[in-house]
Amino acid sequence: MKKIVLSAMAAMTLGTVAANAVDLYQDANGQVFTQAGEGRTLVKDKSIDVFSHADKLKFSGQIFAGYKYTDTKSGLTSDNVTPYNDATSQFEIRRAYLQLKAYLLDDSKSYFRATLDVHQDTKQNGDSTDGDSLLRFKYAYLYLNNVLPATGVEIGLAHRPWHDYEEHNSWYFRNTEKVLIEQGNGANLSNSADFGVMFKTKTQYFDADYGIFNGEGYHSLQNRKGMSFEWRTTAHILGVNGKDKQNKLTYWDASFFGQYNQDHKDIEVGDAIEAQDLIFGGLHTVYNQPAFLIAAQYVLSQDTSDISNNVSKQSGSGYSANGEFRFGNDKDFRLFARYDSWTPKAPSGAKEYEQKTYLAGMAWDMNKNVEWVANVDISDNASGSSREKYNGTAYMVTAEIKF
Repeated sequence: MKKIVLSAMAAMTLGTVAANAVDLYQDANGQVFTQAGEGRTLVKDKSIDVFSHADKLKFSGQIFAGYKYTDTKSGLTSDNVTPYNDATSQFEIRRAYLQLKAYLLDDSKSYFRATLDVHQDTKQNGDSTDGDSLLRFKYAYLYLNNVLPATGVEIGLAHRPWHDYEEHNSWYFRNTEKVLIEQGNGANLSNSADFGVMFKTKTQYFDADYGIFNGEGYHSLQNRKGMSFEWRTTAHILGVNGKDKQNKLTYWDASFFGQYNQDHKDIEVGDAIEAQDLIFGGLHTVYNQPAFLIAAQYVLSQDTSDISNNVSKQSGSGYSANGEFRFGNDKDFRLFARYDSWTPKAPSGAKEYEQKTYLAGMAWDMNKNVEWVANVDISDNASGSSREKYNGTAYMVTAEIKF
């Protein structure tokens, strides 16, 4: 029997509100409420019994709550027929994680993790569920430490090798924009979690993530039998592994990452259907010291179809660069900027159109739990591009809250 301050449901409901400031009520089934009612009794001792076969349970949460005004450019698309002027103004939740870690083994670094992700249904099916907030698992895996020398393994709905590294070592503003290979106006090649097995090797001067996954990602069906082999290898040139906005370390990393995703997409040519593989690779480097960070990467994605002059929409090449400057007594203020360029591959003889994104802003770490961000995000795609209609400027204000 374990004792914690609140049950899991109470913790999720109350968030960061101090427990001592709220009266709690419990019914005969042990469910906890914040309001009095029939059959509910006042909880005088706010330590509530929670039964678990784990030695320790750890709860945490993270939310990106923000406002965005998007001023889309007025005019005509490249067919000179279709007008577009789609300015929007909205409050939004860009991420809402509720996470549990259960430590099951004698090794304190081995655990089971389940992360719930809240997102809004935007499919607009024309029924009463349009706009509902939906709950799904983002991660659900068992992590076993040191299954091989300096190597652990995630089994289940696990991280993919690249995204988590970039977001925790190089691009600290996922609350405003995704990384290049996931960004909709960028490469849009891969999302951050999938069903599979990933090995994680860590040493002072080298670490790597590599695994086998379904390939479609955590919110898509596995449509074909092909698997996806994915990897990241990173050299810590100064022998320092930086992570999580510490702003106290000096490190320099160089990485090679990518994936070979078999049978990723079906294409139709006449009566024939052929499966395409998605193959991409990237080079990335980041240099960080307490006062500033600079990073850059290049990504190349290739088409493997045997059908003459066929091109997958995910074939192309591009690059990204970002930096931040930190100031204040505790380096709690940051100016940041990023530039993305992605050019989808076109059939032989056809024109290729560049997709560009500019992003700049300022962040303030209010404390270890709350960060405020204000930024501008500009999409500037070439005339004739399939994404030309998305050209415009987004003005964003975000509160990132974690506990």
